[in-house]
Amino acid sequence: MTTTLTSRTGQTLQDSVGRHAADRPDHPAVVAGPTVIGYGELHRRGGRTATALAGAGIGPGSRVAHFGRDSELYYELLLGCARLGAVLVPIDWRLTGPEVDHVLRDSGSELVFVEPRLTGVVAGIAAGLPRLRATVPLAETEYARWRDTDHPAPDPGAVAADRDTPVLQVYTSGTTGAPKGVVLAQRTFFAITGLLAEHGLDWIDWRVDDRSLVALPGFHIGGIWWLTQGLNAGITNVVLPVFDSERAVELIRELGITTTCLVPAMLRLVVDEPGVTPADFGSVRKVVYGGSPISEALLRRCLDMFNCEMVQIYGLTETGNTAVCLPPAEHRLDGTRLAAAGRPYPGVGLRVVDGDGADLPTGAIGQVLLRTPARMVEYWNQPEKTAATLVDGWIHTGDAGYLDDEGYLFIRDRINDTIIVGGENVYPAEVENAISGHPAVVEAAVVGAPDPTWGERICAFVVLRAGQGLTAPELTAFLRERLAQFKIPTSVEFVDTVPRTPSGKILRRALRDRLWAGRQRKVN
Repeated sequence: MTTTLTSRTGQTLQDSVGRHAADRPDHPAVVAGPTVIGYGELHRRGGRTATALAGAGIGPGSRVAHFGRDSELYYELLLGCARLGAVLVPIDWRLTGPEVDHVLRDSGSELVFVEPRLTGVVAGIAAGLPRLRATVPLAETEYARWRDTDHPAPDPGAVAADRDTPVLQVYTSGTTGAPKGVVLAQRTFFAITGLLAEHGLDWIDWRVDDRSLVALPGFHIGGIWWLTQGLNAGITNVVLPVFDSERAVELIRELGITTTCLVPAMLRLVVDEPGVTPADFGSVRKVVYGGSPISEALLRRCLDMFNCEMVQIYGLTETGNTAVCLPPAEHRLDGTRLAAAGRPYPGVGLRVVDGDGADLPTGAIGQVLLRTPARMVEYWNQPEKTAATLVDGWIHTGDAGYLDDEGYLFIRDRINDTIIVGGENVYPAEVENAISGHPAVVEAAVVGAPDPTWGERICAFVVLRAGQGLTAPELTAFLRERLAQFKIPTSVEFVDTVPRTPSGKILRRALRDRLWAGRQRKVN
């Protein structure tokens, strides 16, 4: 039997879980280690969380931050915010103090829920955040005590949250250095499912007995989108708090996982696990993947190993995750489109344009534009950047690609110098700003290079001040206090100058081209 969802006015995350709570209250909703929570209990906890948030002064539009690894508490908090009309701000638990400070300060978060091992990071910055009311530990006993304490608060059920109510604010690295908060409404998590159902397509489908492995982190649009799709469908969601390929294989084998969503770097690690065979994945019926381009060689290997339907998705945080799909039918070993990102879902617009915004003919490379009902509301408090990215309903992706004669999209390069490391976006300007903060550095240029495991790696070209000495390990140690580990360059080259355009801008393309020489596609 297949669970089919339809797009309905007013459909929200809390209503979706509430319907499953009424129909199948004991069916497992979230499995997180030894903890198993049914839909009825998850719905009740979401309601109690909403009441506790209201008692703490949180109301519609308030920002509430989550700083920790995924657990059942994260999903309770998401549902509590959704019911109250508040906006959840998930923070990457790998970030350093200055990076966390920016997210909390920029979002104006009034509460922050913190995993105990990360309290030191927040303690060092909390005093300087004028809007922050309190921190709440993400330890089961302490969180439950906070959640279940009686609060003299109005009934949060009276809040009229609908499909257009903002519910999530996800931070992405910024092209000019500072990460931007992408505001997403409730509709983001229903739009694509609704389009597929309306057109009778099973590219991404759910069955009542599905067990989904949630391996992408909830601070990433792919992770929270995948988890919400499972909750909306009423299936069992098995949470992997931190991705570990050995543990992922164990869960697939031991719990009979039927479907999952991974980035190519994760796929490579899973199929490279010592001793794995197709028999380990016998329960899996569908694997969805995306987040960065996949090599044809890895894709062919995955098709052999998983021996199931595979689906590629392409999109951005700004498009609400997926907007383009390479469906299972195109994943044939003798197929001609294994190098394609896919084609848009019915009801999603796709264009490839030149520098003046004019549509390009088939086969011509230009910027990819997407129009989707799942798109972002805005960049938080950045109207000029919102207007530059979202133009007349079209998201300007910053990716360069072309369309074939049947409307399939092929990605060939990036326009805005984004580096994608294991599915995570890294913008050179942010890393360059951090490097330039070292007193021995005059300037730096950062670019991406191909990497067989992570897709891309970060390379830094650094100019030192006259008479100053600095080694690569010393620079790395300096950056560890300022950047998350995945943003730190894996190679550093000290140079006399970095190339610039006549107007004085760093010419990253000249550095990047020699690292990608001989490759047809300058993304990996």
